[in-house]
Amino acid sequence: MSLLLMSDTHLPKRAQQLPAQLLAELPRADVVVHAGDWVDVATLDLLEQRSRRLIGVHGNNDGPELRARLPEVARAELGGLHFGVVHETGPARGREARCGTRFPDLDVLVFGHSHIPWDSVAPGGLRLLNPGSPTDRRRQPYCTYMTATVADGRLTEVELHRLPPRSAR
Repeated sequence: MSLLLMSDTHLPKRAQQLPAQLLAELPRADVVVHAGDWVDVATLDLLEQRSRRLIGVHGNNDGPELRARLPEVARAELGGLHFGVVHETGPARGREARCGTRFPDLDVLVFGHSHIPWDSVAPGGLRLLNPGSPTDRRRQPYCTYMTATVADGRLTEVELHRLPPRSAR
């Protein structure tokens, strides 16, 4: 099962549209995960239409219409693993312990908010993944997203993808 992970798209404030490279990944993904801060409903509609399965949550920048359609925390069983999705996990310091305590029943937690890619494992084995942002790199050198594979109850081939800089308009 192939996964496409993204967060913090912030459309149309940070970019006018999702990057072409990211959109090209949609047909290849069995599951698309968005960890919040969509900002516009059109992005949710687009991903719902083009994804085989979409798992998403709302973020702190998402208004009432997105909050009405998306939960704060989403959970799903994917290929034998228990996944969770949430936008905010608090400061980087202590994140693994905090998330391990908050989500003891999960194998993988996908989160966003910081726009900083993250891949770590909590003491109890919870894998923490933040795909960064495909539209707003903030203090990072690149805009990013992640892909991964779930097979035989294992998460494999977790890859952070760097997007080329957007051309000036």
